[in-house]
Amino acid sequence: MSYEPIFALFCERVKESIQSGTFAKLTLAKTMGDTELKNVYFRLVLNEDNTFSISLTFRYKTEEVESIHTLDEALLILGTHIKNPFLTALLFTTNDDVTFKVNKKNAGSIIEQAPTFKNASPVMLEMIEKGIV
Repeated sequence: MSYEPIFALFCERVKESIQSGTFAKLTLAKTMGDTELKNVYFRLVLNEDNTFSISLTFRYKTEEVESIHTLDEALLILGTHIKNPFLTALLFTTNDDVTFKVNKKNAGSIIEQAPTFKNASPVMLEMIEKGIV
């Protein structure tokens, strides 16, 4: 069984959290072995024209590299890093924490837990205030 259909569901949860104004944070973590790439951070960026983009920050052992993307592009890029080298994606919302995991048999799973964050990200709050979402 492949993890891709479950990761697609996770991506839908990310989109829903942004549309509903509950998005707080997203990160890829737990690598396979000791890798150069340590984390990928996904955050909202408000554009001057009152639209939003996604900032992806790739944290390596010795540097950080940031790139800006549309939501769909960012989710595709995150997907290329699942099992290469990351086994876990963590979505934090004000409703719940959603964890996507891939096991050794290549099966994906989604686990929901109580929320870590009481407030959405500052950019999410600004988007709500401006009526963008």
